[in-house]
Amino acid sequence: MDYTHRVKRIPSRSVLGPALALAFAPLPLAVACGGGNEAAPPPVLPAATATASAATTATAEPVASGPLDTKRLPRAEFNRLAMLVNQPLFWTSDANGNGALDPNELAVFWGLVPDTKAGAKLGDWVSGGNFTSAFRTTYEAMVHRSESGPKTEKMGSPSEILRLAAVEKELSQGRQTLVATDLSKATEEQKNIVKHVLRAAEIIERLYAMQAGNTEVRRFDDPASKSLFFRNQSPKCEAPLTQNDTNCRTSVDPINKKLSGLYSESIMKQDHFCEALSKLADKQIMDPFTVVRGDAMAPKAVPYTTEYAKDMSAVSAELAAAANEIKSPAEAALKAYLLAASKSFTDNAWVPADEAWAKMGVDNSKFYLRIAPDEVYSEPCSTKALFHVSFGLINQASLKWQQKLDPRKTDMEKALATLAGAPYKARAVSFKLPDFVDIAVNAGDSRPAFGATIGQSLPNFGPVANEGRGRTVAMTNFYTDPDSLAATKATAESMFCAATMKDFTLDPEPQLMSTVLHEAAHNLGPAHQYKVDGKTDREVFGGPLASTFEELKAQTAAMFYAEWLVEKKDIERAYADKSRIRDVFWGFGHISRGMYDEDHHPKNYSQLAAIQFGSFLADGAITWNATEKAANGADVGCYTVNLGKLPASVKKLMKVVAGIKGRGDKKGAEKLVADFVDVQGDKKAHLDRIRERVLRAPKPSFVYSVKFD
Repeated sequence: MDYTHRVKRIPSRSVLGPALALAFAPLPLAVACGGGNEAAPPPVLPAATATASAATTATAEPVASGPLDTKRLPRAEFNRLAMLVNQPLFWTSDANGNGALDPNELAVFWGLVPDTKAGAKLGDWVSGGNFTSAFRTTYEAMVHRSESGPKTEKMGSPSEILRLAAVEKELSQGRQTLVATDLSKATEEQKNIVKHVLRAAEIIERLYAMQAGNTEVRRFDDPASKSLFFRNQSPKCEAPLTQNDTNCRTSVDPINKKLSGLYSESIMKQDHFCEALSKLADKQIMDPFTVVRGDAMAPKAVPYTTEYAKDMSAVSAELAAAANEIKSPAEAALKAYLLAASKSFTDNAWVPADEAWAKMGVDNSKFYLRIAPDEVYSEPCSTKALFHVSFGLINQASLKWQQKLDPRKTDMEKALATLAGAPYKARAVSFKLPDFVDIAVNAGDSRPAFGATIGQSLPNFGPVANEGRGRTVAMTNFYTDPDSLAATKATAESMFCAATMKDFTLDPEPQLMSTVLHEAAHNLGPAHQYKVDGKTDREVFGGPLASTFEELKAQTAAMFYAEWLVEKKDIERAYADKSRIRDVFWGFGHISRGMYDEDHHPKNYSQLAAIQFGSFLADGAITWNATEKAANGADVGCYTVNLGKLPASVKKLMKVVAGIKGRGDKKGAEKLVADFVDVQGDKKAHLDRIRERVLRAPKPSFVYSVKFD
């Protein structure tokens, strides 16, 4: 399972050797907006026409001749407008402090515009150290748009004006955040491998769109809607302030149906269709690697390789081509995985690929690659595996935590089993602790509209998962740029009282420990494949509730094990305290996203965060001081984390959650949701307050750039 939106950073080290370490080192991240606690800019209605690619740039006004003055748009405004006019441009930083966009400060990111997915073409915009005419034309159009605003008389009907305004409001709640990887000094073999993987990633995005039911809803002409569709991988709005706005959509027509390509539309019209399908005797119907066709009376399971035959064959070909590029014995493990995955995309048998993938690690490959159908959170029944790609470079810094925790695995299992109680019994555990990865590209289900997955334990199904032989990774190069850190600090200062803020840290190490412990906990205690009376947690709880409680178990365990490691004298208490305060803050971020999506599908991380927060508040481990000013000196009312009480409160919740999973206690799980998620009165006021303060700043929306030349 994945673990999203965690802030962390480790010292940058590489397994590539001194020369290649420089060649493969990810560039510093940069975000479009600074001033972390500022509200999102008010929406400006998008113009009726704008640019679509370097070759077809729009012109709002004649382009002036002479030197191009790039001081007219501040960095934040440039990056905001680039997305509104559907251009893959990003101003990374004002490196020389001159207030102007210089050619060496421009990046082009992957995926927004066709023909940039297999490698962004910076040469369309910068040539010979100078901006091209295509860039000049686009820049002048952006300046005109910034100064003059939209020409509303060209926008059409009043309903279209409202739609476009809502689309821009949706986009304004995100801030573009670039993850850039420089491969210009890599070998030709390495470059060719990456190019094939990127082409496969482009196809994965198409497969994911088909799974999500988004292939027939591209009915839009305005550039802002194109950008929204790219960012959200959906015609629907996802930002907290617009996700329930009926005007907010890319399509010119209202979107009334529940979107999913995994089930026939007639089946989805049935009340409680997920529950009905799960009760059928034919277990292939809810197999994670099938779609469901037919109707409610006669549903039929169709393998992915049949439903998506053309695109899956295309992915297979790219992976085989990438494998054929590998001549170096040092990448034998990667080659084996590429070949195994290539076959899986043709026969729908994923175990051989899982076996090959599980054999990769810090000691036998420079690369990290997972390309498969894996996570289930974003589909209506939380059962069907969704296609994704996570691709990057291995970072050796994970060895420290592996060496620290490897000897503790058995004792960690016993500690959780003791809290779970009967009928759960401690078992022999064997699993890999997280490898650290610097991500170069995420695609499909790994590329959410906001934030990023920064910890993941896979696979979820089959013998590799059941026998504890899977891999766990922590993605370490997200949220590390100065703008993101400033935004984090400003939001924390609006939430916490001064006493707690003294223990708040931007040092990534305590949060990194929490991520490692969270991912390890997915392999400990009653997990997904544990059975009660012969039934797995998905069969007992149903998919969405099972996902919420597995993540609640893992995140609560991360906080529990922090204290456990203090008792074992493996870490200092001050280190554990800083980790737990960051965990509380992480929970605030997820609470701000709301508990359900517009189809009332549970947001698993948001619900676990609300359960933790409500439990800690009830125990006095967190207190609300209504008259005290927050650490920013402006907001009245703030939260204090009582570090003396928090460990006991965490242990109490861990006992409850582990017991619920161990007994298969669905009623107990539903009670926690009722007590802390579906709340009113003072409890709801707390969640609303957290939401208001956290949402003042736009949320990171990650884009990716891979440089080959």
